Amino acid sequence: MVATTKTLDALRSIGLNLYERKIFVALLARGVATAGELSQIANVPRSRSYDILESLAEKGFVIVQPSKPIRYVALAPKDALERTMDNMQKRHEEMVERMETMKTSPVINELEAIYKNGLNLVQPFEMTGTLKGRHSINQHLGSLFKKATKEIRIITTESGLNELYSHHYNSLKRISKKGVKLRILAPMGETAPVKAFAEIAEMKNINKPLNRIYTIDDKHVLFALTDDKKVHQTQDVAFWAQSQHAIKSFVEPFFNTTWAE
Repeated sequence: MVATTKTLDALRSIGLNLYERKIFVALLARGVATAGELSQIANVPRSRSYDILESLAEKGFVIVQPSKPIRYVALAPKDALERTMDNMQKRHEEMVERMETMKTSPVINELEAIYKNGLNLVQPFEMTGTLKGRHSINQHLGSLFKKATKEIRIITTESGLNELYSHHYNSLKRISKKGVKLRILAPMGETAPVKAFAEIAEMKNINKPLNRIYTIDDKHVLFALTDDKKVHQTQDVAFWAQSQHAIKSFVEPFFNTTWAE
């Protein structure tokens, strides 16, 4: 039985590449088979089939039968998914534990030193990048907010203010308690975010949304390149730059003018 395109796409969505999908479906059809037999059925190069089956075994989709030649046993699809989920969960927990250990080890100090020395070789205008997806944008904003020591300026939309509240309010609250000045320009209604932000930041209303722009300590600027009302969150795009010149020559005058008006 040949799997439909919809089924193959579903397998791709859980991390199986083209050859893995072909081999897995072929093994399901046979139940037990050698790598050579599966390569012929799935039309996959024989030289690749061993690596592919080893990968599928590590992920939990197949079982290796220690025979001569080595044979591979298909698991029932539901069992395969359960095993794969368990394996992924275990690997995730192990990775998080290793990262937590690394954060307090001499290794991180060495990496930080390499990073700082590397920055000395980089021109300020080279420190730029494009961020795609709301999750990536919020992650980068979170990292920038944590570095703030003086002032954060924010121009945002109504939905941008709600998102700022749900993702960054607690962090910004801690920053404000440390003496970092927060100023926010946004369309304001009688909403919870407005009342909450008013306790930690200076806020002013703008009649219509201008954009989503953030500056941190006159060092970092991040601004949206897409309309948050017109694109899906996965297609949201923002531009980041570490540029005091861009902030001083354009963003700060624009912010101050809008703030005064």
